[in-house]
Amino acid sequence: MRQQDRLPLILERLAEHGSVSVVDLSAELQASPASIRRDLQVLEEQQLLKRTHGGAMAAEVIYELPMRYRGGRSQEEKRRIAQAAVRLVDASVHSVGFNGGTTITELARLLSTGRALKVVTNALNIAADLSVRPAIDLVVTGGGVRPESYELVGPIADRTLADISLDLVFLGVDGIDAEAGISTHDEIEARTDHCLMRSTRRVVVLADGSKIGHRAFSRIAQIGEVHMLITDAGADGAELDRIRAAGVEVTVA
Repeated sequence: MRQQDRLPLILERLAEHGSVSVVDLSAELQASPASIRRDLQVLEEQQLLKRTHGGAMAAEVIYELPMRYRGGRSQEEKRRIAQAAVRLVDASVHSVGFNGGTTITELARLLSTGRALKVVTNALNIAADLSVRPAIDLVVTGGGVRPESYELVGPIADRTLADISLDLVFLGVDGIDAEAGISTHDEIEARTDHCLMRSTRRVVVLADGSKIGHRAFSRIAQIGEVHMLITDAGADGAELDRIRAAGVEVTVA
């Protein structure tokens, strides 16, 4: 297993247990103790953990995993969600908006309409992928960069989004709950996401099962502002029923 594949798994174990040991990680990941120690050093240099004798413990602050470490998590589920979402971009849709995140990135990669389509995004990685596609008329918002998600956020992005009108917006979130609505880890990102939502009359949230019933730090919007949720079979069924009861169309991919 390559180091880039081991790092997110180490962080997941750390999030589950609060601490990890070199011996246990070496056995689980089938890597030498020396390799695991190097992995822990890399993550400590990024302030994502604190090394201890024989292992590591969680950093003193609660952190959001940077997107580069989230790409491999629930990958198959995210791909199925994206495949269901891309079918919504039919001939009646001439403009779409994307925020950032791993599931939205999967959707952007599948976007191949064979016709002119205007795309607005505040995600740098998605903009880079779409900029080389001749059929895509790409608009990037500008704004301050949030390294954890590669998104442009803040007043500049908000002002750009205030002046546009889109047919459809796809939104990645860190949590969706029937009572708390949709949420993300960062309050500035939440405001920019809400500005993107206000640019359209149809908002589709893409969220894998781990996000269902979860509440992140900052609310993006009330559940009533969401028109459709696309998730996977791992989602909590009772929470999906509550989301449906709140008026949201739910698709399980």
